Amino acid sequence: MSKFNIEKKLFIFLFSSILFIPYSGAYAEIKITVLGDSLVSGYGLVRQDSFPSVLERKLLNNNLKVSVNNAGVSGDTSAGGLARLDWVIQDKPDVLILVLGSNDMLRGINPEFTEKNLSDIIQKAIARDILVLLCGMKSGENMGRAYKEKFDSIFVSLTKKFSIYFYPFFLDGVALNPKYNQEDLMHPNKDGISLIVKKILPIVNNIIKKVESKN
Repeated sequence: MSKFNIEKKLFIFLFSSILFIPYSGAYAEIKITVLGDSLVSGYGLVRQDSFPSVLERKLLNNNLKVSVNNAGVSGDTSAGGLARLDWVIQDKPDVLILVLGSNDMLRGINPEFTEKNLSDIIQKAIARDILVLLCGMKSGENMGRAYKEKFDSIFVSLTKKFSIYFYPFFLDGVALNPKYNQEDLMHPNKDGISLIVKKILPIVNNIIKKVESKN
């Protein structure tokens, strides 16, 4: 066999090998962790109807390769979330959806403490190259005007401080609506969770695109 034919066959073999090398980055699973309280854990619901589970199914149905981890603990405060953070993000998620603060408000915790805890959570996540989506909460009118103004402003302030993704009110369209809540009018029912996912989905899709562009 001539030297020319040998070189030609070698070239074809190498070129074919390159064509069939899989690009793992294009198929890498995007990991999302949702850190929160009973609004995340799925209080009063079966696990598959919780916010993280419904969000994951919706994303998978849109042909996105993702996993959504439920890191919700009923009754958790911002301090509890901060205490759990290192364990929660040990699997190095790409995205952290932060849904905390409602129990701080219900307990009348000083908004300054809540802001400090959320700030520490966000800083730790950013330091590990995790994209953060902060979900805002709103105080009830019964807490008084001064408390409400201070509490409600926390989330906007943190968003501006860290230039992170922001969803203004996690319970938008759901809060206090009997159609979308369980009997306590505090925890979303199955339909309420579906509405939350529908409303928050566009921003989650934008974050996923950002993760894909980084990879």
